[in-house]
Amino acid sequence: MLQETKFEVMRGRIVTKTFLFFAFFVILMVIFLTIRFTEGLGAVTNLSNGYPWGIWIAYDVVVGSALGCGGYALAILIYILNKREFSPLIRSALLTSALGYTMAGFSVIIDLGRYWNTYGFFIPARWNTSSVLFEVAVCIMAYTLILWVELTPVIADKTGWDKKKIEKIVMVAAVLGLILPTLHQSSLGSIHLISLGKLHPLWHSGFLPLYFLSSVILMGYAVTAAESLISSYYFKRPYETHLLKRLSIYMVYIGIGWVIMRFLELLLWGKIKLVFTSGFLSIMFWIEILLFVFPSVMLWQKRHELTPRKIFVYSIIYLFAGALYRFNVYLIAWNPGNNWVYFPSFMETMITIGIVSFEFVIYLVFVKTFPVFPAKEV
Repeated sequence: MLQETKFEVMRGRIVTKTFLFFAFFVILMVIFLTIRFTEGLGAVTNLSNGYPWGIWIAYDVVVGSALGCGGYALAILIYILNKREFSPLIRSALLTSALGYTMAGFSVIIDLGRYWNTYGFFIPARWNTSSVLFEVAVCIMAYTLILWVELTPVIADKTGWDKKKIEKIVMVAAVLGLILPTLHQSSLGSIHLISLGKLHPLWHSGFLPLYFLSSVILMGYAVTAAESLISSYYFKRPYETHLLKRLSIYMVYIGIGWVIMRFLELLLWGKIKLVFTSGFLSIMFWIEILLFVFPSVMLWQKRHELTPRKIFVYSIIYLFAGALYRFNVYLIAWNPGNNWVYFPSFMETMITIGIVSFEFVIYLVFVKTFPVFPAKEV
């Protein structure tokens, strides 16, 4: 276990202006969800037979779970590559991961038309084990539980639980925490392997699982850096710049490698001309590529003179890059037919904003109750 780092609780009132700001959107979400669960999807969404998946899947699940992979990405560095110097970042990364995955799982429930049949998932006789979605559902549910188990040492520090009794369980959870995201994040790409003819050729690829998995690791590092900087600014803590500079190099390697893979595949399969001849989708493709390339180039050129502000900006750009790629695959480059259009409704959008706001509310409560951040050096 990573016991060499001491952690502390963020002192101060829980109910602040920031807390109330996010709580307002949570209240709106509860109101709109009441309408959704009593009157159906059609009362609050613009979903249709052509677009049965909208922003609740594209963002809340596909992007949201990717934003919740900071713990997974850091675990690769700490436990596999033995980069123990990143251990001070692990608790906050695990917290954001646990919140992200919990709300992603909840988003699946609100997106189900017949949500009252959810209990069938726990009946083995009803399992469709040949479905990629079944594997995604099992892994996400299991990984969400694993993340909260990995956070038990945080609770133990506050409550005085005997750490030795939970240490073995946490270590097993850490191993599973490295396996499960590898499976379901790649499977979120595998879902669209059968979308030939509906997903535009610029995005349809046999390498979809690899693209989703590699980009989620990049997003994991980027969200860890962004969360560290935001929390340091908000709670007036010292910036962890020395760690984030080192973390940014891994972002550069993955970002450039991802772009090279994309273009090599397009060249090998004779699809390179589509990057110029696909109209609006060509524009979306180049925006996506630039969002990966620009921060990679800037981080590499400025690697010896990076400031917290620069790291934050480039990390946010990486997050937009990964999010746009997922939106392109799941919504923008998806064409179910000429008679179908989709744009999220007001209530649909506000529920998504409410879900994100709820994550912030729980985050603020948690870090002001349990020791999540590294203690300040005296």
